[in-house]
Amino acid sequence: MNASGITGAMTLLDVVHAHPATEPVFRSRDGQAGVCLLCAALFETLESVAATYGLDLDALLADLNRAAALPAADH
Repeated sequence: MNASGITGAMTLLDVVHAHPATEPVFRSRDGQAGVCLLCAALFETLESVAATYGLDLDALLADLNRAAALPAADH
């Protein structure tokens, strides 16, 4: 398992809630998906979203886990 524990079975909401730094990763896929993923698929699993919108699940998981592993920004 990866360090941050993001898996394909998690919903987009689960991921963004646990790791807010992943939001830009989803936003970066909006153009390819043709929709705002966090608007249209917030309650769907990563596996489902990848299949529905033609996204590379392995690449998405790698990018999400990389973003989740970054230190939290001070606000």
